[in-house]
Amino acid sequence: MRPSFVLFSFTLLAASTVHAVPLTLAAAQQQALDYSRQLDSHDAAAQASRSLAVAAGQLPDPVLKIGIDNIPADGPDRASLGRDFMTMRRVGIQQELTGSDKRSARRDVQLRAADKAEAQQRAAAAALRRATAMAWLDRYYAEQKLALVVLQATQARQEILAADGAYRGGRGNLSDVLAARSAVVLIDDQRDELAQRARAAATMLARWTGASDHDTLSGPPDIDHLALDTIAPDLSHESQIAVLTAQEQVAAAEARLALAEKKSDWSVEVGYAQRGSAYANMVSVGLSIPFQLDQANRQDRTLAARLASVGQARAERDEALRERTAQTRTLIDAWRTDLARHQRYETDLIPLAQQRSAAVLGAWRGGKATLSELLLARRNETEVALMALDHAANAARLWAQLNFLLAADTGVTP
Repeated sequence: MRPSFVLFSFTLLAASTVHAVPLTLAAAQQQALDYSRQLDSHDAAAQASRSLAVAAGQLPDPVLKIGIDNIPADGPDRASLGRDFMTMRRVGIQQELTGSDKRSARRDVQLRAADKAEAQQRAAAAALRRATAMAWLDRYYAEQKLALVVLQATQARQEILAADGAYRGGRGNLSDVLAARSAVVLIDDQRDELAQRARAAATMLARWTGASDHDTLSGPPDIDHLALDTIAPDLSHESQIAVLTAQEQVAAAEARLALAEKKSDWSVEVGYAQRGSAYANMVSVGLSIPFQLDQANRQDRTLAARLASVGQARAERDEALRERTAQTRTLIDAWRTDLARHQRYETDLIPLAQQRSAAVLGAWRGGKATLSELLLARRNETEVALMALDHAANAARLWAQLNFLLAADTGVTP
C-alpha cells in the first residue's frame, strides 16, 4: 500500500542527505540480525550442547588404583613392606561399563538441548525482525505525519502574507490576520510534537540496527499481503511454538534416559599385586554390580517424574498453540479492518477534504469566504490525511507482527 500523499514527504525531510542510499526494511532487519548479540548467545548454547553430546556418548574414564595392602601394624615385622607374605604393593585399572543404550540416551538429551537452543535462536531472530520492522515503520509513518504538518505550515505562512497584503490594501480585516497567525502557532506546536516523535522513532530504529539514526528510509513494504495463510493459519512452526516443541522433545529424551537408568552399570577391575621377593606376585580380576534394591522409590519415581514432564511440556505447547492461533486470527481481522479504513480515507475522505479546501480557497479569493474558513478547511484536510496515516501505520504494525511470526525467514518485499 503506497499512499498518494507520500510523494512530497522525503523531499522536505531528507534534503541534507539526498545522496544517501535509502534504508530499506529488509536492509534494516539484516543490520539488526548482524548487530544482535542475543543470537550469538543461543548459537554458543547450541554448540555447547553438541559438544556435550559427544562426551555423553563415551564410556566413563578408567580409574587407576594404587595401594599397599596388609602392612603389618605390630610385631617384629611392623611397618615392613617385604617380610610378611600378605603385604602387597598393588596397581590396577577399573572401568565402568555403561550400556550403549544409556550412553545413546544421554547423547540424545544433549542433542535435543542443542535443537532447543537453535529453536530459541530462530525465535529470537523472528522477534528481532518483528521489532525492527515495527521500529522502521514507526519512523516511516512519523516522518510522513511530520511532512504533512510541515506542508500545512508552509501553506499557512503563505496565507498570512496574503492576509497581510489584503489588510494593508484595505481589502481584508485584522481578524483574518490574527486568525492566520494563531493557526501558524498551533501548526508549529503540532510540528514540534511530531518532530519529537520522529526523532524518538529514529532512535529506536538505531537501537536495533546499530546504524546512524540519520539514514533516510526507502518506500514502505507491501503490507497488503501476509506470508502466512490468512484463512486458516498453521502456527505449528511459529517461533515460540517451535521452542515449546523442542522443549517437549528434550523432556521425552530425558524420559528415555530415566528408563535406561533402570539398568545398573557394571564395573570391571584388573589388578597386579607385588609381594616380597620370597613370595609370588598376584593378579586380581573383579566385577562390581550395583544392587537397585528399591527401584519402586528411586528409579521408578524418577521415570514417572520425567514422563510427567513430557505431559506438562506437551500440554503447555498445545495451550500456547491455541492461544497464539486465536491471537493471530484477531490480529488478521484488525489488519484487514485498518487496511479497509485506510483505503476508505484514500479513495473517499481525502479527495473530499481536498475538494472542500479548493472550493473554500476559490471562495476566499473571490471574497465570499473568510480566511478563518479557509484555515479550517486546510486544517480539516490535514487532519483527515493524518487519520489516514494513523490507519496505515496501525495496519503496518499489525502486518509486521503477523508477517514475521514464523521461525523461518519470510522475507520482505520492499
